[in-house]
Amino acid sequence: MYIPAHFEAAPDVIQNLLARPGAANLVTTTAQGMLATLLPLVYDPSIGEHGALHGHLARTNSQWSEPAIGESLAIIQGADAYISPSWYASKEEHGRVVPTWNYTTAHVYGKLTVHDDAEWLGKHVRRLTGLHEALTEQPWSVDDAPERYISGQLRAIVGVELVITRIEAKAKLSQNRPDKDIDGVVAGLDAQGHREIAADVARARQERSR
Repeated sequence: MYIPAHFEAAPDVIQNLLARPGAANLVTTTAQGMLATLLPLVYDPSIGEHGALHGHLARTNSQWSEPAIGESLAIIQGADAYISPSWYASKEEHGRVVPTWNYTTAHVYGKLTVHDDAEWLGKHVRRLTGLHEALTEQPWSVDDAPERYISGQLRAIVGVELVITRIEAKAKLSQNRPDKDIDGVVAGLDAQGHREIAADVARARQERSR
């Protein structure tokens, strides 16, 4: 990944990306070519030197049964949004401004292992479900469904574990703009309802000023 020094993601930003509930693209290189699937992942920091990402694929998805060659890659995306040059104070000062795109992303590389056993899958889906259901008013539990039904669902999926070997992460959040331009970016994003990335931009400026 191309990462200019001023856009290099700080360690806490990387940890937040890994731990946030969401989906990522899992990419593997196989003898049949490159394969990719968007799937929800759960971060476990206790595994290996850098932690691991756990997920699952449909048994009918051939990505799990095609052996990965070398490292596999999970592409994790944070909040992102279009940045209009009309938000910059610099537009009125000299007009030398153009649109851009702000975002935070991590390319997470590692060794992929397949888990095809009910115990591993059972623990995984409970943890994954608990992570997301914690955000709801009335959390649903795997145990709310009939045991026989859940057993059948588990037989239809296969677990995948990406033990992380290295991470490349970028936080492109207007750090290269003057403070007045950043004020405009935060206001513009807020006005369009992009509050998560507006907060990311404001936080990046605070980090820059320390």
